[in-house]
Amino acid sequence: MIPVTEFRQFTEQQPAFRVLKPWWDVFTDYLSVVMLMIGVFGCTLQVMQDKIICLPQRTSLPNQSTLMQNNNESAMESSLPTATNLSPLPKEMKGLKFNLDLQQYSFINQMCYEKALHWYAKYFPYLVLIHTVIFMVCSNFWFKFPGSSSKIEHFVSILGKCFDSPWTTRALSEVSGENPEEKDPKQNQGSKCDINDSVVGANLEKTQSLKSIPEKIVVDKPSASVLEKKEGEQAKALFEKVKKFRLHVEEGDILYVMYVRQTVIKVLKFLLIIAYNSALVSEVQITVNCNVDIQEMTGYKHFSCNHTMAHLFSKLSYCYLCFVAVYGFTCLYTSYWLFYRSLKEYSFEYVRQETGIDDIPDVKNDFAFMLHMIDQYDPLYSKRFAVFLSEVSENKLKQLNLNHEWTAEKLRLKLQVNSNNRLELQLFMLSGLPDTIFEVTELQSLKLEIINNVTIPASISQLEDLQELSLYQCCLKVHTAANSFLKENLKVLRVKFDDSRELPNWFYGLRNLEELYLIGSLSPDTTKDKTVTLESLRELKSLKILSLKSNFTKIPQSIVDLSHHLQRLYIHNDYTKLVMLNNLKKMVNLIDLELVHCDLERIPHAIFSLTNLQELDLKENNIRSIEEIISFQHLRKLTCLKLWHNSIAYIPEHVKKLGSLERLYFSHNKIEILPSHLFLCNKLRHLDMSNNDICFIPPEIGVLQSLQYFSVSCNKIENLPDELFFCKKLKTLKLGRNTLSLLSPKISSLVQLTHLELKGNHFEVLPPELSLCRALKRSGLVVEDPLFDTLPSDIRDQMKAE
Repeated sequence: MIPVTEFRQFTEQQPAFRVLKPWWDVFTDYLSVVMLMIGVFGCTLQVMQDKIICLPQRTSLPNQSTLMQNNNESAMESSLPTATNLSPLPKEMKGLKFNLDLQQYSFINQMCYEKALHWYAKYFPYLVLIHTVIFMVCSNFWFKFPGSSSKIEHFVSILGKCFDSPWTTRALSEVSGENPEEKDPKQNQGSKCDINDSVVGANLEKTQSLKSIPEKIVVDKPSASVLEKKEGEQAKALFEKVKKFRLHVEEGDILYVMYVRQTVIKVLKFLLIIAYNSALVSEVQITVNCNVDIQEMTGYKHFSCNHTMAHLFSKLSYCYLCFVAVYGFTCLYTSYWLFYRSLKEYSFEYVRQETGIDDIPDVKNDFAFMLHMIDQYDPLYSKRFAVFLSEVSENKLKQLNLNHEWTAEKLRLKLQVNSNNRLELQLFMLSGLPDTIFEVTELQSLKLEIINNVTIPASISQLEDLQELSLYQCCLKVHTAANSFLKENLKVLRVKFDDSRELPNWFYGLRNLEELYLIGSLSPDTTKDKTVTLESLRELKSLKILSLKSNFTKIPQSIVDLSHHLQRLYIHNDYTKLVMLNNLKKMVNLIDLELVHCDLERIPHAIFSLTNLQELDLKENNIRSIEEIISFQHLRKLTCLKLWHNSIAYIPEHVKKLGSLERLYFSHNKIEILPSHLFLCNKLRHLDMSNNDICFIPPEIGVLQSLQYFSVSCNKIENLPDELFFCKKLKTLKLGRNTLSLLSPKISSLVQLTHLELKGNHFEVLPPELSLCRALKRSGLVVEDPLFDTLPSDIRDQMKAE
């Protein structure tokens, strides 16, 4: 006999897959084992015992003479006087003699077994064995097929980790607001029994509300904070695994198809077995008539045989049919479950209602099918697995990890004073916004870069000094209470975005906002809805500064709606041609205007209507002629004009009419002649003519008695007029990269000079009179070291002394 333990592998094969075995698969597995034992038992009997026993059949009775002779011999033997008559001997029992030896009987048995016995009676045990093995293979084939087994193994591995993760219990408690420890003790005891395999359930300690004090959920570890950090890291990895697995599995339905196919095969197999076994089970008979032509070898042709296993095989076959019938009806139920339920879609509605986690998504295809299978094993698995499909749960986990990583003390170390003299905290590429930020109450400016899917909570109201917020490529939502706080307190907002959807809608209601900086594409040609959105800028009643780095083709009407209070407008247009500028005429309160990278070819006439304008910057356009500059005489308050980085070739005479100018920038143009009438603008304090083609400085420059900054570096100047040194208030003089060979000793008259650039010329020596420029130090003298060494040592020491 074959030991039963040899078949243990069929019942215990890959125990991790038991979660994907519903009750009918488990039941049919046990039926398969029973049927397998029937087959093995039948095969063992056939191997170890005689299959059939045959005796010859005589066709006529023995002749009369033989019978008489036998009778006479018997009578004579009985009449002889012997001593034995006193005690009669036992009579020998005799049957029919066939005069056959043992080898002939064996031959007859074998021939009749092969020729006369029905094939069903001979091969019944083998058929049972083969059919049962096929059933067992079909039941487990999807666990072995390469295309499906890898997904199942991955799923079971993730499922076990999700089920055992302490974060699962924490998330269910925190999100749903439940406190399992406050329930009835008997219920608590029962729940612990239900999840006996769970590491968390076995190690949970009685504590306060899990919602209010989540850190009280502990496992037997020495430190709660260290434990929570470790749990968080493990749960974070699980979230990533679940996301990737879901994307991979939801693409196809190979698991569902494989399971349907193996179920259909088992049903067809069941119908086949029932059909032919029912018809042939009657062929298993105890007595079998055998007619084989072996008379020449045995002397007989007809035999009567006894099938020794017939009675037992008959009972086994009926028993086998009963098991197959039960097996088949179970498979039919499985088929009904497969085809009359939508197994390629799975809804977590009951989990959402029970836990309160509303964002758990429904799944489809193989992912859905495996979850349906798990529900047949234990619905608790799906409930705990659903936690890792929820963004709410994931965000809470990220928040927990962030809070551990970014403590309030660590954040305070990152505080710096920004250009607006505010205490600023900059956070870059974090997974969220740490709650500990709101403990840094001295914070005045918050700068967030590349932080997505974050909600600013109501606790931002703790930052009473917060006035400035910078969002660079961030996708932020604002809690209602936080929005009210920002409306009242926020003064400066900077938003940089690549996608127009990153532009927050909540900032349009910031009624106390004074400065707004937007960087990103807002062109109506590429973003159809942005024209409508920008109209809401009119609600920004306190806005004074607006900076737009975008790609407009015309000034949006929404900007004009701010004309009553907007004072500074900066438009950097990314070299997109700005053609419609008439709306600028209405912005009469502007004091500062920048039109940079707008591909302008001339000075826009609309600017000449801005009577309150004080500063104008037309940097990096394509301006070639500035004949319209005469119209600037109507702008009585204009003190700063920046026409740098253009293609201007000459300065018209009308520039002398700009008597109010104090700062003038003509650098990086193509100017060859520096006109003398330019120096009639006698209020000039800052004049930048660098990076041009100027060869000569007119002596009229001496008229500029208020000049403090003068730059002609990167030109072709050969000589300096002595009148230049009449500008007694000069503090910065840049003469570098020209063709100068001599520096006049009259430079000593520039006693306020703090910065002198001479590098890149043809000087051989420096005048000792530089020592009279008491404010000039070595750090402010930009010159080659060998040229500096031409000064007397005492002067060098004087300049080096700070």
